[in-house]
Amino acid sequence: MTEPPRPTLERRPLREQIRQYVTEAVVAGRWAPGERIVERRVAVELGVSQAPVREALRELEQLGLVESEPNKGVRVRSFSESDLREIYPVRAGLEETAARLALPRIDDERLDALDRHVAALHAASAAGDAGAQIRHGVAFHREIVAASGNALLRSVWEALGIEVWTTLSIRVYRMDLHENAADHEPIVAAFRRRDPATSDLLREHVLGYGACALLP
Repeated sequence: MTEPPRPTLERRPLREQIRQYVTEAVVAGRWAPGERIVERRVAVELGVSQAPVREALRELEQLGLVESEPNKGVRVRSFSESDLREIYPVRAGLEETAARLALPRIDDERLDALDRHVAALHAASAAGDAGAQIRHGVAFHREIVAASGNALLRSVWEALGIEVWTTLSIRVYRMDLHENAADHEPIVAAFRRRDPATSDLLREHVLGYGACALLP
């Protein structure tokens, strides 16, 4: 039997690529909740050593995607609505603070980058490309967090695993494609006019994701 082609790894840290590979596989249903992820098998599939696979799985455990037990290895976690109820308010609070810090210092270059992500969201929405919506939606919010100039805030935000939870919200919990261009346009406009209410607008925007994800 012909073996499937081996995934091609890019020029960026192996653990990041492996983390993305495992996340996408879990979301696609390759590993069901409770199923074991065999470190050695993943390493063979990707043509890498077990060390970066172990690092990637450790990071995914910190993000809550997998769990490990002594002598039982790593397994996919079971997810519930409570996971989303916890993540979105925390994310909303961080981004509210980021927007407040970014408002007096965000420059035209950063604002133009936000506009480019909005345009990409329009294109992704028209194409029905959920993957592109996730990438550009998360990149849009990352620009704002970076514009805050607060390295600690950015580190905590990144540690939430925004891509992972956004992907799970849309694909696992059947969340509607709420991250569309129209939702993001008012935020860019508010930043451009230096509106003091920008941080409140961003907070409600993020909380809206959680509300949509938790709809029956």
